[in-house]
Amino acid sequence: MSTIDNLPPLREVIARHDLRAKKQLGQNFLLDLNLTAKIARQAGDMTQCDVLEIGPGPGGLTRGLLAEGARHVLAIEKDARALPALQEIADRYPGRLTVIHGDALQIDPLAHLTPPIRIAANLPYNVGTELLIRWLTPPDWPPFWQSLTLMFQKEVAERIVAAPGGKAYGRLALLAQWRADARIVMTLPPEAFVPAPKVHSAVVQMTALPAPRYPADPGVLSQVTAAAFNQRRKMLRASLRGLHPQIESLLDLAGIPPTARAEEIDLERFCALARAVQEARQAH
Repeated sequence: MSTIDNLPPLREVIARHDLRAKKQLGQNFLLDLNLTAKIARQAGDMTQCDVLEIGPGPGGLTRGLLAEGARHVLAIEKDARALPALQEIADRYPGRLTVIHGDALQIDPLAHLTPPIRIAANLPYNVGTELLIRWLTPPDWPPFWQSLTLMFQKEVAERIVAAPGGKAYGRLALLAQWRADARIVMTLPPEAFVPAPKVHSAVVQMTALPAPRYPADPGVLSQVTAAAFNQRRKMLRASLRGLHPQIESLLDLAGIPPTARAEEIDLERFCALARAVQEARQAH
């Protein structure tokens, strides 16, 4: 029996609708409804919030979000095979679940959501990082969302919360920690999923800060961090040469030694460098 509502167990739903996971869609289904409810609880009190979910599949997390009291859930699903199963959940929770069939990278969810908004998802592996960077780098801040509760491969989750100096530290850590508090709140073994992936997974909770920790233009900071970590073994003066012809002078302005490598530089100095690059470009 299902443990969170009166709908059928997920294994039965998957069998009835022939919802075998597709590798090309990055699908790995989490079937334990106690676990999906636990993940939903990590999103906090949702009774006064709309929740955006990407890639609900057969609806395990969707059911958890609704059972835990989400005011309204907008689920964006690319796989048409999952729509009948999601419709059954919508029928069980009248007026509280909207399902859109389409690509989350192409759909503006704000037309269907009422603030305050939280995002909670077991993100498909093939679009998860791209969506996260979009949510972290809008031109204006605060963003449309209050918090992100997202499942990734554990390696990606560790990159989001990493500190300077380690192999995991990079662009994701900088962009996430610039404008949000980020922490890993759960880890899950491969056998929790069907099919079992080859890696562990982890749930990351990110809460939007009222303002960025340090001033910087999001577009310039994104450029600087992408260039810096694209060639992380090189000294920054070499990897950033394409950003500005006087990059060594700009590194000096930001308090960064010219021989430094990207993984040695903390968020505050990367933001200082982004400001220096932007000011130098505007001066010309």
